[in-house]
Amino acid sequence: MKKITFYSLTVVFSLMTLSCFDNSKPNYQFFPNMYESVGYSTYAESDAFLNGIEAQIPAEGSIPRGWVPYEYTDTNEGYELAKENLISPLPISDKNISQGKELYNIYCAICHGPKGDGQGVLMEREKFLGIPSYADREITEGSIYHVLMYGKNLMGSHASQVNSNERWQISQYVMSLKEKLTK
Repeated sequence: MKKITFYSLTVVFSLMTLSCFDNSKPNYQFFPNMYESVGYSTYAESDAFLNGIEAQIPAEGSIPRGWVPYEYTDTNEGYELAKENLISPLPISDKNISQGKELYNIYCAICHGPKGDGQGVLMEREKFLGIPSYADREITEGSIYHVLMYGKNLMGSHASQVNSNERWQISQYVMSLKEKLTK
């Protein structure tokens, strides 16, 4: 008798549970914020932290990992200062120049051309006009680094694509292209 009662109750409970299920309306969610997270903006004020705790704001004066502070401003004066004073910390070597060549072919040759003469694919297709040849410019490693950091005129910044060492390697390769063009 006990087994029959147990099986009967199990069947009735199972039928009741299945009869309430509806694919178009999901069941109750435990911890709904885990399924549909609340979006917070970086450094934004929020009520997520009580008692004035500012856990989203980084410590004052902190620097993100891998970031090297750059002292020159994004102005014409900063460009001129970088052009005159900024010197590469990397030794000029075949290894650095060859790595600079690889990076140049990825990021720069599309506009400036593989020889640095301003005749890249986008210039030939007339997408950008007036791309300068390195032979016509008074450039230094510092000015090239500065332009890669901030961009200049129509050229945008490449700081998010190439790190500090890679910018110096590209600068070394561009200077070697300039030497070839001026001969």
